[in-house]
Amino acid sequence: MTELKVGIIDADLLYRSRHLFPNLACMKLSGFHKERGDETELVTDYGKTGGYDKIYLSKVFTDTYVPGEILEMENLTYGGTGFYYDNAPPLPEEIEHHMPDYGLYQKYVEKNMQPGKSRAYKFYTDYSIGFLSRGCFRRCAFCVNRNSLKSEAASPLEEFMDRDRKKLCFLDDNFLACCGWEPILDKVLESGKRFQFRQGLDLRIMQKRQMEKLFSGKLDGNVIFAFDDIRDRDIIVRKLELFYETVPTYHKELKMYVLCGFDRSGQWKPDFWVQDIRDTLERVRILMRYGCLAYIMRYEKCWKSPYKGMYITISRWCNQPAQYAKKSLRQFCMEQGEQYASNRYLTEFEKAYPELSEYFDMKYGEELGRF
Repeated sequence: MTELKVGIIDADLLYRSRHLFPNLACMKLSGFHKERGDETELVTDYGKTGGYDKIYLSKVFTDTYVPGEILEMENLTYGGTGFYYDNAPPLPEEIEHHMPDYGLYQKYVEKNMQPGKSRAYKFYTDYSIGFLSRGCFRRCAFCVNRNSLKSEAASPLEEFMDRDRKKLCFLDDNFLACCGWEPILDKVLESGKRFQFRQGLDLRIMQKRQMEKLFSGKLDGNVIFAFDDIRDRDIIVRKLELFYETVPTYHKELKMYVLCGFDRSGQWKPDFWVQDIRDTLERVRILMRYGCLAYIMRYEKCWKSPYKGMYITISRWCNQPAQYAKKSLRQFCMEQGEQYASNRYLTEFEKAYPELSEYFDMKYGEELGRF
């Protein structure tokens, strides 16, 4: 068989200056071709796409720009959720279930890693990455899995685990909804490696047995859940109560993704925005009471909101744990000085909606334990 020279483009890496996570599809494609005897290379410049027999391009994010002339190349195959969102075609089975080529990014990392900055590239150097399960039954309208009906086992751990890498990172959509979660998790625990679920877990369905087993392992950093809808308040609180009754004290710092800016009616009328900001801050307050970190996830419509500045300010406050844990939103804004935009956003918003003032003064330490 004639050996091919294969170029692989991670479009998110080229477009997003702070993107520091490898593309799993790119690594699987590279692994597949290397096993066939082909030469593969990560293409890090759109101006250097010549000389390849075949080029693959993948992107995860829909707003990642790709030059039109690249997409017109005859030897190019492209894909990923960044192009097709919820209708992205899957990789062929022989590629989907191939061991990723974790060396694909090696030259890129060696070239760009600055002294003392190795942690910034940890997902390229320290982690085996894959899906233990795929799919979700929730069918959330904002999610790329909205066409999915259930969570099913995907790849066995040994299919993507490099034994020389000390950590595991799972990209599962809703692992705890998979009926075979326990034997799969047992394999993870038996590996003895530290692990994390990158996309978060579904606290609403979590049972005592799952809490006990998950937190018996070598967890890597914060365990992440989601609090996407204020209507889930009661069940989130019940599950947090169960969690704190079940899990040892040294595991008690959780992080919650907090989605904002998504109107489930699909209308985004003017009165939606103020209510959404109220609901977002109320969810933050609930999480403060349970000692949880809040991480604001802004839906794309936030950028067109008349209160775009408030969404930016709230996310900057919450998404910096050192600020969130020590300062109220008001303190965070005021300490930046009157000339800063965040202070102006808060002042103008409070003048228009003084009934929301109480949220601007809530503090993690003061709210903690009030439930």
